[in-house]
Amino acid sequence: MRPGDRDQHRAGQVAAEQPDDGILLVGGSVKHAVPRSETRSLLGGRGAARGPAKLGVVVQAAAYGAARDGDTLAPGPWHAQPMRRVAITGMGAVTPLGIGVAALWEGWIAGHVALEGGAGRCDAFDRGSAVSARDAHRLDRFSQLAIVAAAEAIEQAALGEGPYAAERTGCVVGTGIGGTSTIEAEAAAVATGGRAVSPLTIPRAMGNAAGAQIAMRHGLRGPAFTPVSACAAGAHAIGLAARMIRHDEADAVVCGGSEAPLTDVIGPAMAAMGAASPTGRCLPFDARRDGCVVAEGAGILVLEEAGMAAARGASILGEVLGFGQTNDARHLTAPEPDGSAAAAAMAAALRDGGLEPEDVDYVNAHGTATPLNDLAETRAIKRALGERAGAVPVSSLKSAIGHLIGAAGAVEAIATIRALRERVAPPTLSLDEPDPELDLDYVPNEARALGVSRGRPVALSNAFGFGGHNAVLALAA
Repeated sequence: MRPGDRDQHRAGQVAAEQPDDGILLVGGSVKHAVPRSETRSLLGGRGAARGPAKLGVVVQAAAYGAARDGDTLAPGPWHAQPMRRVAITGMGAVTPLGIGVAALWEGWIAGHVALEGGAGRCDAFDRGSAVSARDAHRLDRFSQLAIVAAAEAIEQAALGEGPYAAERTGCVVGTGIGGTSTIEAEAAAVATGGRAVSPLTIPRAMGNAAGAQIAMRHGLRGPAFTPVSACAAGAHAIGLAARMIRHDEADAVVCGGSEAPLTDVIGPAMAAMGAASPTGRCLPFDARRDGCVVAEGAGILVLEEAGMAAARGASILGEVLGFGQTNDARHLTAPEPDGSAAAAAMAAALRDGGLEPEDVDYVNAHGTATPLNDLAETRAIKRALGERAGAVPVSSLKSAIGHLIGAAGAVEAIATIRALRERVAPPTLSLDEPDPELDLDYVPNEARALGVSRGRPVALSNAFGFGGHNAVLALAA
């Protein structure tokens, strides 16, 4: 049975009116009879559980045909599926600070700024990555970066040992631009008449190429797609992957983002629109900030249903508690000045995770170092967290590695998990001249111990993209 929303609600109403007990089934196994009073409490509009338990129970009639609004249903068994939790079991990164999550985290905490000549290049990747000469020829650079990051994440999660059915393992890898270096190279070839266009042009350049390559190499036959939402793409990928697991569409998902925008066109284009720093410096939340510094890289995570991950003995690195997304619906490149839509995404992530502002111990900011973004994001954090905002450390990884566009949200989520695991508030580097309009705790220049308000530490990781896209992850470790 696949009832629509109204059908589910009607089915719930009818079931609650039946004199007989229901049957609670979890994962297809009968657990216990559900008294009529408890059945009523489990049922609600759109099939979602209500009340403080926040079980996310979805109820449907398994023994009936299609139900329509107004139908009267006879008593029968009822399936109740608790909302599944989402664990992080693997992480991989390629950034200007080096290859691997350790290089990213240790470099940031040590205060290294991996920006040179107004760009963030993955020089270590060029010196010694695992990409073969054949792959270097057949794949755009953004796919190469993603493949290396995915290999690290999948190895850490021991996902390569086949703990899940291939059809239950998905792949969601976002990008903002995709294979732009391929497009530029082929356009130059056409313009000069030097050679024919390569038959590999489209397979190299298409935005879903990185995710497709990862899926093919690791036999991931479950749901797979590519969010292309500019600077929010990596966070969108993680949030949507988590929802797939929570709603039983997959048991594990390889997800994240990748970008290689250091080309002859993209960098100058960012400068032409006033987004890139003319001085080549990335100074988030500083009074001297004058724009972002474009960078390349990739961040990939392995998400799994938490119970299944624990049962197979996987190491749990953290948890995706919630996900929120909104749109400014105002301007293609400038954020909404009052930060209201971004704040709504933060509030949605908290609500999705059953959290309150008082639960938040750290905010990993989008923090692009543009005059407009940093002011709007500060206002958004205050709107979303209220009085709690002033007590929460806020910092920007972009101060160390620049803006990775479609990979930013994924790499920053990885760094956030490390911060929570290490109980460290990482720094906003090069923050030497505070802006009086920006009055939160931006952790200037030096990392410090992270306070925890309630039990395990919780963070929000913000990603705001051109087009007004806002994606926020609520994470815990």
